[in-house]
Amino acid sequence: MPTPLKLLASAEDVEHAFYDAIGRADLEALMALWADDEEITCVHPGAPRLQGHAAIRESWELIFERGPVHIQPRQLHRSHNMMCAVHSLIEEVKTPEEANWQEAHILATNVFLKTPQGWRMVMHHASIAPGKPASEPNPAAMLH
Repeated sequence: MPTPLKLLASAEDVEHAFYDAIGRADLEALMALWADDEEITCVHPGAPRLQGHAAIRESWELIFERGPVHIQPRQLHRSHNMMCAVHSLIEEVKTPEEANWQEAHILATNVFLKTPQGWRMVMHHASIAPGKPASEPNPAAMLH
């Protein structure tokens, strides 16, 4: 696993660096954000669960072959304690380099742990959201 060059002081720092690395298709920067643990997990929309650095790295290599992916995090909900942070958000995904690409809305959960090397990602789980997200969540529309 690549060693990060700087200590990341918060889960928000890791999340910002995560989406920045995706937007630049920077595989080394992206992989440096993950915890040094083979139990890390990543689920891409419509894909099976990946576990460990090798599987996650390979998946992002394939994604980055097409170039950067521009993701705008929206409607972030944070749950934190001293050692763990869980972020639930909507990712607005755009790939302007592809003429026939349509904007997608992804429901994502990012989980971070505080480690001796600073905050690190331990899970990224993303799934396709139906339709466009409302500007504000509607509790009455929830099924469970």
